[in-house]
Amino acid sequence: MAKVSVLVVDDATFIRDLVKKGLRDNFPGIQIEEAINGRKAQQLLGRQSVDLILCDWEMPELSGLELLTWCRAEEAHKITPFIMVTSRGDKENVVQAIQAGVSDYIGKPFSTEQLVTKVKKALHRAGKLQALMSSAPPKMLSTGAFANDSLSALTGGNAEVVKPAAKPAAAPAAASAFAKPVAAAKPASAANGGRGQGQLRLPAGSMDCVIKALSLKEALLVVRRGEPLPQVLESAVLDLEQGEAAETARLNGYLHAVAALEPKPDSEWLQVTFKFVDRDPQKLDYLSRLIARGSAQKHFVPGA
Repeated sequence: MAKVSVLVVDDATFIRDLVKKGLRDNFPGIQIEEAINGRKAQQLLGRQSVDLILCDWEMPELSGLELLTWCRAEEAHKITPFIMVTSRGDKENVVQAIQAGVSDYIGKPFSTEQLVTKVKKALHRAGKLQALMSSAPPKMLSTGAFANDSLSALTGGNAEVVKPAAKPAAAPAAASAFAKPVAAAKPASAANGGRGQGQLRLPAGSMDCVIKALSLKEALLVVRRGEPLPQVLESAVLDLEQGEAAETARLNGYLHAVAALEPKPDSEWLQVTFKFVDRDPQKLDYLSRLIARGSAQKHFVPGA
């Protein structure tokens, strides 16, 4: 029996590894190919066909939308299921992708359960799911058995984690990668200054944050302790509200470290190190301009 093959396309190694781990854990026997951007994916697809494509939108050299448009113009890939895995979940971009022939969407950040559900749906439509799942252990056939965080994906499920709430985070309404921010309640202690605001989107929900420091590789955030509780190595999206025009940049990454901001066990505030995984030139340029202006280099004092 021919193996079911999936192509994972993303310029972020962390996201590719997260997707691959979720697929291998829940679809025994699946064959996975990967590409670091749309151009590499195009070259691979020029040599072989696959049964499903899971692709990021914003990538250097060739974007996910450009790859999708190319696939739909090629006879060999015209009907191949194509799922866009992206933080671009607003109406305008969804319509644009639908017009180009996208099969489905997975919004970042995503849980393993959400990923598996979308993949099952796509493979079922393509008539590939039954053969693939016939060898799966019974517990894997239940969507309730899937881990919901990237820590589990990277540790093989050996680490204890806090299970997130069932309701996923909603994508913000925006017209592009940079847009006017959605109105949201800001942390009370962030009121002083009114700059360096953002929103951290986790698979289990969203929380407001203050940008304590910013570089091209990471952001140091301060969040109020509560639900959802941030988890180390958890995939996330940072909606960074900065600039004179009050722009919002949606930056993909993961939580590298979480610590109490105050030297006490019941600290109300947490300090979170958010590592960027984007290599999109537009986002890197935006971050460079923010750093040059020094608009995010502000210290945070609880209760100020």
